[in-house]
Amino acid sequence: MVPLAAGFDSGHSIEHARRALAARLQAAGIEDSSLDARLLVGGAVGLDLTGLITQGARYLTSDEALRLEGYAQRRLAREPVARILGVREFWGLPFRLSEATLVPRPDTETVVELALEIFRERAIAGRPPRIADIGTGSGAILLALLHEIPDAFGVGTDLSLSALHTARGNAAALGLAGRAAFVACSYAAALHGPFDLIVSNPPYIPAGEIPKLSIEVREYDPHLALDGGNDGYDAYRALIPQAAERLAPGGALVVEAGQGQAGDIETLMAAAALSIDRPPKADLAGIPRAVSARKMPP
Repeated sequence: MVPLAAGFDSGHSIEHARRALAARLQAAGIEDSSLDARLLVGGAVGLDLTGLITQGARYLTSDEALRLEGYAQRRLAREPVARILGVREFWGLPFRLSEATLVPRPDTETVVELALEIFRERAIAGRPPRIADIGTGSGAILLALLHEIPDAFGVGTDLSLSALHTARGNAAALGLAGRAAFVACSYAAALHGPFDLIVSNPPYIPAGEIPKLSIEVREYDPHLALDGGNDGYDAYRALIPQAAERLAPGGALVVEAGQGQAGDIETLMAAAALSIDRPPKADLAGIPRAVSARKMPP
């Protein structure tokens, strides 16, 4: 039997490799070691959970063993599983990633949930609904909304051309390229509106807090998408007034907030003449995560 700490080779079955990798990750202090091992083994051998179970006794090929050991070394260096595999599920949809994009996180699905709740309360007649996603990254929020609102058209903006290339690829892979456009600009500067819904997951980590983040975040997520300035609110101060100008009457702005930021974001929204008509929506941990406001008709 190959020792658990050794590299992988064709003497490992798929099931033994999964257990061996989980043990190595656990010994290194990595949380969710069993889940990470399953995902990495599945990625290395091209099998989903069902395949891992039904083919667990099959031995690794030499190429699979080499690939899996490479994955293991990268995870032991704290590279996130999603970056190793190059894909992350968000809202039940697969999104390709790049170095210029954040890894979409479950907390951000709260923004999609609240945006859909607000959108479905408002009837839009005579034209397709229009959505803008400011700082779109991989396109996750925008494309999730377009998936749920079949007649809508959406525009995603980003400063990073690489991120926009990734978002366009995701739109094409999801069959949404015909209803999505992507523009390089600072926040909403190149957009004209009116938009019925504007969403954003802006950078909101105070610059001084970034060195304290986990290795997986501070070393692998793009700092452009993390750094919210000295107090964490630079992006909100820029995008909220721009969004207010570009919203249609009755339209809504929904943004993601960091822990403890919701109240200050609502203050910035009110200062931009937007109306706060509901409390922030909490994520699964109970943190107010999605903050919204409407542009009231004149």
